[in-house]
Amino acid sequence: MNELRQDANAIIRSALLAAQPDTAVQKALSQLEIVPGGRLLVIALGKAAWQMARAAHDALGAAITQGLVITKYGHSGGEIKGFAVREAGHPVPDSQSFAATKEALDLARGLSSRDTVLLLISGGGSALFEMPLISADELADITRQLLASGADIREMNTIRKRLSAVKGGRFALACQPARVVSIILSDIIGDPLDMIASGPACPDASTTEDARRIAARYGLRLSEAARALLDRETPKELPHVTSLVTGSVGQLCEAAARTAKDLGYRPCVLTASLACQAREAGRFLGAIAQYHQDSPDSLAFIAGGETVVRLQGNGRGGRNQELALAAALELDGLTGVALFSLGSDGTDGPTDAAGGYVDGQTAARLRQAGIDPIAMLDNNDAYPALQAVDGLLMTGPTGTNVNDISVLLIRGREGVK
Repeated sequence: MNELRQDANAIIRSALLAAQPDTAVQKALSQLEIVPGGRLLVIALGKAAWQMARAAHDALGAAITQGLVITKYGHSGGEIKGFAVREAGHPVPDSQSFAATKEALDLARGLSSRDTVLLLISGGGSALFEMPLISADELADITRQLLASGADIREMNTIRKRLSAVKGGRFALACQPARVVSIILSDIIGDPLDMIASGPACPDASTTEDARRIAARYGLRLSEAARALLDRETPKELPHVTSLVTGSVGQLCEAAARTAKDLGYRPCVLTASLACQAREAGRFLGAIAQYHQDSPDSLAFIAGGETVVRLQGNGRGGRNQELALAAALELDGLTGVALFSLGSDGTDGPTDAAGGYVDGQTAARLRQAGIDPIAMLDNNDAYPALQAVDGLLMTGPTGTNVNDISVLLIRGREGVK
């Protein structure tokens, strides 16, 4: 089992390294043309904002007139020359989110057609980049309702766009007549540009009908002002904006597969668009382990995407930890099998863990410690359960954010070759 854990750690390191935005951002910027006499403003927002801004600084240097980084608390790597670095709340925006966004809006004021606004966008921007059109308290309440409901990220952002002065293409409107260039690190399955960070510089494909349907589906408690905003349409055309996606969960899956192969496993990428309840994904991967447990070859099954948790208890954890704990119940008693699941940004839900690691003995160790794994799962309490058996994955902020990855490792009867 120690060898499986070592293999898992090696796969995690290689996948996160491959998903770093530095090279991709610099390659994209090498083709950026700056209008003579115009200003170049660089605004980076999201969990990977600091890393992306540093790459832009290294590529563009003195050409940058002014820069601003807005990222999650603890995700800054220090000062970047010419940039103001701000940290703010996630997944619920806070006063620092609003103050930093006001700075961005102030930078956008009074631009000319010769100027360029370079937006470096990564996941997490929906909370970090916010100027609400309702009270901060109601916005926080609606955000918490959405997080607890099991709504997926597209549904959440369809609602949040309409409650904001900067989401759904509205920040790009504020930058007119300047040209806006967006370089995007995708954290949403399928790379929908209008949904990543709620699309501050992208025409919005969602409609008012979509927003009303989502609000009804999850029984959202909304004030009359918020309901009225759901009926306010977002920009559908932004001809002054150019967008480019530089990275996605596919990189995680491909890197994991390469490393697994190097370690002697036969890799199989099941999907890069996993989207279901976390515990169901864990059970499914556990069922795969049961079917292949007697394989003569060592196998690695890889799934990328983003699951959701429907809160039914009051425990502590995140979607990847819940997936891992659910899988542990299916792996119970199997030998030579292990599974890990983690968020590429280094945080899983409202915790300091990136995800969880389990094997065929995890459930038994929990029971030996007097912990009922089924009860913990039912209470959405994966964090303390995994913590009790050294099953938490702790990476700290990684500098990237391209969805989650789950890997099931099975050591064949003939061992790793």
